[in-house]
Amino acid sequence: MIVAEFIAFCRTEHGIPHTIACRALEVSQSWFYKHINRAPTAREQRRARLDEAIRRLFTASGCTYGSPRIADDLREEGWKVSVNTVAARMAELGLAGRPTWTPSSPR
Repeated sequence: MIVAEFIAFCRTEHGIPHTIACRALEVSQSWFYKHINRAPTAREQRRARLDEAIRRLFTASGCTYGSPRIADDLREEGWKVSVNTVAARMAELGLAGRPTWTPSSPR
């Protein structure tokens, strides 16, 4: 959890007590203690593996494939994933395929 890591960082690097950071971020101290040393969930682990696969396929394409083509390649590898999910993950990762040319757009 990024918020819990941020609170811990503020405590160790800047000396800000976790009680003050929790209050400022409007999270309870019990929530902080629950999440600070928690192992990644199955969803977070799958998302990390999916992000890795998307980066690999995008790089292998010469950074030209968009989400529909990446989704097709992922399905060929056995992933059960939608184009919308791939598009959202690519946007989050800052990956954009080559724009499609249309007759009205300049070359």
